[in-house]
Amino acid sequence: MRVTNCTVRMPAKINLCLGVGPRRRDGFHELATVFQAVDLYDKISVRQAADITLTMPGSESENLPLGDKNLAVKAAKLLRLRHGSPDMGVHIEITKKIPVAGGMAGGSGNAAGVLLACNKLWGLDLSDEQLHALALELGSDVPFMLSGGTALGFGRGEELTQLPHSGKLNWVLATNRQGLSTPRVFETFDAMGANGDVSSPDDLVQALKRPDADAVAGLLRNDLQPAALSMRPDLKNILKAGIEAGALSGLVSGSGPTCVFLVKDRRAARKVGAAVGSCMGVASALAVSGPAVPSVRINTDGE
Repeated sequence: MRVTNCTVRMPAKINLCLGVGPRRRDGFHELATVFQAVDLYDKISVRQAADITLTMPGSESENLPLGDKNLAVKAAKLLRLRHGSPDMGVHIEITKKIPVAGGMAGGSGNAAGVLLACNKLWGLDLSDEQLHALALELGSDVPFMLSGGTALGFGRGEELTQLPHSGKLNWVLATNRQGLSTPRVFETFDAMGANGDVSSPDDLVQALKRPDADAVAGLLRNDLQPAALSMRPDLKNILKAGIEAGALSGLVSGSGPTCVFLVKDRRAARKVGAAVGSCMGVASALAVSGPAVPSVRINTDGE
């Protein structure tokens, strides 16, 4: 039976640890990171169409491009070019819940979701390895977003090892009204002469196996945080408010500006969420948990 449409739910990403080395000759930085996907989702729906088109309903998406500059469109066109045929088309609809330019890989997740969905829609039956190779061409975070969960990443973040993880960790995400440009944060990191630690975060990997939230809290770190805070000093007040309200730990996620707080349980999440939600510049305070994984639902012409 022919697949007529497909819906994918793609989680957001946070960095529990982000070690950043000096800029490489290819322009990228060497990274040592632990990714975790959390249960805040964008929904990507695809259906057969004459060409590749995109719509993004909702105010959250009103300033995003809908053409070739959108990473989701790039993903569909790359997949068609490498493994499809010119007559293949798809209409993509993305309903966003993950904040734009929030350091949570929303755009990368959308691209990964399009790869997963169109692989099913077009009946390509590509392997995980083939999808990973395409994902890497689209961006450093896209390979992780294909699988989600919790993973250790090296290189640009594309050299992935899935990590065993027992139980859930509870987080509060303080999203921001104003985004931060990832390239500019890395440029500021370079200008500050920073040189982070890109050794394997073995202590954190072991703590995640238990999981021991108190132990994990003491091992969270982000080498980009000083650069992000230098560009956005207001984020310091958000981090301070979360810690004073009882968070086990707090840090800027990735390149920011989203701040993430590890909390003991949902009760603590409500208290921390109320405190950071009242801070200037915070758009929302969201209680989430991780790890999370993408989900794919397909419909066929027999349904």
